Amino acid sequence: MKNEIALHHPDAQGLLMAHAVDACVHCGFCLPACPTYQVLGDEMDSPRGRIILMKEVLEGELPLFEATPHLDRCLGCVGCVTACPSGVPYGELITSFRGWAEPQRSRPVIQRLTRAAVLTLLPRPALFRVGAELGKFAKPLAKVLPQALRAPLDLLPGTVQPAQPLPEFTPARGAKRGRVAFLSGCAQQVLTPNFNAATVRVLARNGVEVVIPPSQGCCGAAAMHTGARSLALEQARRNLGAFDTEAVDAIVSNAAGCGAGLKEYPMLLAGEGAADEAKAERLAGKVRDISVYLAELSADGGLEPFMPTSRPIVVAYHDACHLAHAQGVKAEPRALIRSIPGVTLAEVKQGDLCCGSAGTYNIEQPELAGQLGDLKAKNVIATGADYVVSGNVGCHTQLQSHLSRLGSPIRVLHTIELLDLAYRGEL
Repeated sequence: MKNEIALHHPDAQGLLMAHAVDACVHCGFCLPACPTYQVLGDEMDSPRGRIILMKEVLEGELPLFEATPHLDRCLGCVGCVTACPSGVPYGELITSFRGWAEPQRSRPVIQRLTRAAVLTLLPRPALFRVGAELGKFAKPLAKVLPQALRAPLDLLPGTVQPAQPLPEFTPARGAKRGRVAFLSGCAQQVLTPNFNAATVRVLARNGVEVVIPPSQGCCGAAAMHTGARSLALEQARRNLGAFDTEAVDAIVSNAAGCGAGLKEYPMLLAGEGAADEAKAERLAGKVRDISVYLAELSADGGLEPFMPTSRPIVVAYHDACHLAHAQGVKAEPRALIRSIPGVTLAEVKQGDLCCGSAGTYNIEQPELAGQLGDLKAKNVIATGADYVVSGNVGCHTQLQSHLSRLGSPIRVLHTIELLDLAYRGEL
């Protein structure tokens, strides 16, 4: 199996795909962990089924167009990787396959335009802000627009928050305990600018210098996971040049998808030359989610104490897929939440199941994304929580949208916003 695929695709990406396909023993442990299989009940819409489809396409036994509907419905949440006893690197497989397949595909005009708009606007906060402001005026017309255009409008907030520019350097408060570079992200600078402001405040309060390299850009995750490999490589190389891994203790991200994207650089740049591969390995080794970095600080001397809440509050925690599954981070955010006096942590039923955001998925597959978002929102409401927190801007947008549709007053926050409010005595 592995040798036949490698024969057809002898480059580094082909070998990655061959290894992943060869590792699958078709045991079925992935089925309960797959959101689309849970919703659709179709074997071909499960990781096991999709691996068979990709294998047959790569070996020339199945036309690409016959496999694409099932492969397009994959969220890339990699919940299957957590569940897999054989260690199949499904994330590497689906990402590499999409990068190989996309140039060979022919998409409908509206689909091509939507994808082009998303990959043009999202990495450019200033341009995205203009698009979001204009989108507010189009929202009343959403019901009469084609689904491909209606989906992104539905996700836009009613008001676009003012920009919160951050300095390139923020000094530590009190004794210096560390120095980090911060990945400031793209869309969240427009949709949720307080994520970044709160991150810098909490880090500085705990004695950490924060550097925001001005030459950084989009992490490339959206391009990488939608098959726009050339664009993803361009964006990755920009960041390899922007972040000085030797000058900082860590590269901190507060977006699960972006942090996972940075950690995927070694996979993306495999076969792109020894120099780029080495840079990618060094950068990936420095990446920390904000919850992980704060947990490391807590273990090494503790964090500044939080102020107690004004009343007992219940906080539900939603596991972002690219934090829990792609990065294996589950305990650290929960420990931070529990450390706030007066807070009770509530677990969400089916917490490991994707909320349906998944990067651009809720734009490209709005019906499935909507079903998953509705299920997640109902499970959050069932906790009786005052707040629901997560570590990813896409999850935040999805949760906020579906909770609002259900008339729930539960407030959606990033984990770092909750900590910031606790420091300021505003919980």
